[in-house]
Amino acid sequence: MKQSAPTVVAVTTDSPASRAGLCVGDEVRSINGVSPRDIIEWRLLADDAEVDLEIVRGGIEMILEVRKRDGETLGAEVSSALFDRVRTCDNHCAFCFIYQLPPGMRRSLYLKDDDYRLSFLYGNFTTLTRFTEADLERVVTEGLSPLNVSIHATDPSVRSEMLRNPRGGMSLRWLRQLLNHGITVNGQLVVCPGVNDGPILEDTMIGILDRYPDLNSVAVVPLGISRYNTESAMRAHTRAEAEAVVDLVARWQDVFMSVLGRRMVFAADEYYLMAERPFPEGEEYEGFGMHEDGIGMARTFEWEFTGRLEVPTGPQSGFFAWVDGAPAEGYRAVRNPAGDTGLRDHGSAVPVALGRRSAPDGAPVGVLTGTYGARVIVVPNDHFGGNTGVTGLMVGTDISRVLEGEPVGHRYLVPDVCLSEGRFLDGLTVDDLPRTVEVVPTDGIALRRALGR
Repeated sequence: MKQSAPTVVAVTTDSPASRAGLCVGDEVRSINGVSPRDIIEWRLLADDAEVDLEIVRGGIEMILEVRKRDGETLGAEVSSALFDRVRTCDNHCAFCFIYQLPPGMRRSLYLKDDDYRLSFLYGNFTTLTRFTEADLERVVTEGLSPLNVSIHATDPSVRSEMLRNPRGGMSLRWLRQLLNHGITVNGQLVVCPGVNDGPILEDTMIGILDRYPDLNSVAVVPLGISRYNTESAMRAHTRAEAEAVVDLVARWQDVFMSVLGRRMVFAADEYYLMAERPFPEGEEYEGFGMHEDGIGMARTFEWEFTGRLEVPTGPQSGFFAWVDGAPAEGYRAVRNPAGDTGLRDHGSAVPVALGRRSAPDGAPVGVLTGTYGARVIVVPNDHFGGNTGVTGLMVGTDISRVLEGEPVGHRYLVPDVCLSEGRFLDGLTVDDLPRTVEVVPTDGIALRRALGR
C-alpha cells in the first residue's frame, strides 16, 4: 500500500520535540525505525522515553534524538490522520449520500471511506466489508475501541442487496468477532422507506437481540435525500412512516430493557420532527452515548441552554470533518493525537475566532439554522435540496441568500458545525457572507453565553 511520510505542521514550545530540534515542515520517515501507517501507530511509537526520529528537511536526511518521560506527549502535530492510503468503500449503496453530493465541490468530499481507523478516530461508520483477520488482530491488540458499524439489516440477503455487495451479508461475522473480543461497538441502521423498514426493521431488531445483544447501542436514522439523488427507489419518509419507526423503536426499547436492562436502540431526532412527536425525556437517552449520530441532540441542547448541563455534550465535528487534513481527535481525546501543541483552544464555550464581530451589544440577534431547527432564521438548503435540513450541511451560498434579506447592524450567529477548517462545504468562508456574523460552538452553553452579551 502506498505510504507517504507525515509532515509536521506545528510544534509546541518547550516540548520534547522542540528541544530535539523538530521543525514545522519536517517529514518524519520513521519513529524508532518504524514507518507509522497512521496517527494511531504514531502515538504508540512516540510514547517511549527514547524516540529516534528519522526526518527529511529540505531534501536532507537526519536523525533527531528525543528524550522524555514514558508517556509524555511528543509535542508535534502532523498534517493528516492516515499516512498510507485511505481504505475506500467498495459498496454501492443506493442510499449513500456521497452519490448525492452536488458537483463542483472539493475532491476530498467525494471520497467514500470504509476504514476502521477513521471509525475509531472520528466516529465514522464502517460496514466491515473490507475488514480482515489482520485488522481484527490490530483492533484487539491495540484496543481500538469504540468502533461504529453500519448494520442496516441483520438478514444477510437484505444487507447484501442494500450494500450492493455480495460480501455484505457475510461481513457481519466481523461484528460478532469484535464483540467476542470485548470491543465496544455502536451500530447504525439507515432506514430506507420500502426497503428495510416495517417487517424487515422488526426482523433486524430480533436479529440484534438474538445475535448481537452485546452491542453498546444502535442508532436508527432516516434516509437523507438530496436533489441530486438518481435512485428512483430512494425517497423521503412520509409522516406515517416516521410515526411507525418511532413506535417500533419505543416498543423494542421496552423489550431490550426487560431482557438486557437497557434500551439499546434509539431513534434519531429527525424522526420525532417528521412524526411531529415530542422528543423523549433526557433520561431516556441513557447518557446520550450516540449524540454525534443525531440521537438526543435536541434534549442535550435544551439542557445546555437551560443550565442543566454545564459541559457541552461531545465534540461538534460537522459533516466530513476528517477530510482535508482536519486534525484527528484520536483516542477520543480533545487534542491532536500526535501531541497537544497548545495552539488550539479545544472545548471552549466562547465564540470561535472566525467571523467579523462589530454589531453592538443589545442589537437584535438572529440564529441561523437548518430547517430541522426552524425556530429562528431558517436557511433552506437549496445547495443540496431534497429533504436536507440538518444544520451541519448549511453552506455559505444558502446563508448569503437568506442574509441578503436581513437588516444590517443586527447580530447573526452561525454554529461552527457547518464549518470545516474555516470553510463551508461549498468553499465559502464567513468573510464572504453579506452580513457580519459570529461563529459560535454548536451547543446550548455557547448560545446562552452569546445571547447573554
